[in-house]
Amino acid sequence: MLIDTHTHINADQFKDDVDETIRRAREAGVSPMLVVGFDDETISRAIELAETYEDIYAIVGWHPVDAIDCTPTDLERIEALMGHPKVMALGEIGLDYHWDKSPKDVQQRLFREQIAIARRTNMPIVIHNREATADVLDLLEEEHAEEIGGVFHSYSMSVELLERCLRMNFYISLGGPVTFKNAKVPKEVAKQVPLDRLLVETDCPYLTPTPFRGKRNEPAYVTYVAEEIAALRGISLEELAEATTANAKRLFRLP
Repeated sequence: MLIDTHTHINADQFKDDVDETIRRAREAGVSPMLVVGFDDETISRAIELAETYEDIYAIVGWHPVDAIDCTPTDLERIEALMGHPKVMALGEIGLDYHWDKSPKDVQQRLFREQIAIARRTNMPIVIHNREATADVLDLLEEEHAEEIGGVFHSYSMSVELLERCLRMNFYISLGGPVTFKNAKVPKEVAKQVPLDRLLVETDCPYLTPTPFRGKRNEPAYVTYVAEEIAALRGISLEELAEATTANAKRLFRLP
């Protein structure tokens, strides 16, 4: 069995076939799945799915791209949801300097506020980082995120920065890009991450792995991510699955 630790099956791309998507994942040996809500609408949908399906759990937070839209009421809601029995982490949160919708200072303030919520509620955090590596790492250290830990979702940083992330009590999650033919850095990261700190994900409907690039991604395809990582590490798929499943259960306190 594999656990897809980061899905967006609450997205509009799945509105017509979410039941079938979940069924295909289970048939592929993928269960449970964690669905991420990152704004008002997707948080509501994540909670709805978690309450409907036994093997679906939720992660909720506010995405940095939309930081400018986040209100104090939204933060209060997120903090309250940390007590929900099927909410397992706070995220995805972080910094995204690729898009210019939300100013950097607004993103950084919201990032700090959500880390504070996670610390108050003793919840792990799920990190989004796009073109903001130095600030993400510095801010996590300044806010003592090592006290709660979490995961760098869809890890895109260098091999050299792995140790700094691990020292902060974080796991490393890899998705579809590790299967891409010319993705040298993700492949090297996959070899170097300690097996007891590795997670797998799809980030579906995005980042579809080979051989389905160009099509909608879905949780069943996390098997292709796991197969590639196992091959890169020279271990069996069974060993990789056993380790990453144990890691996900430990981090997210899954039953």
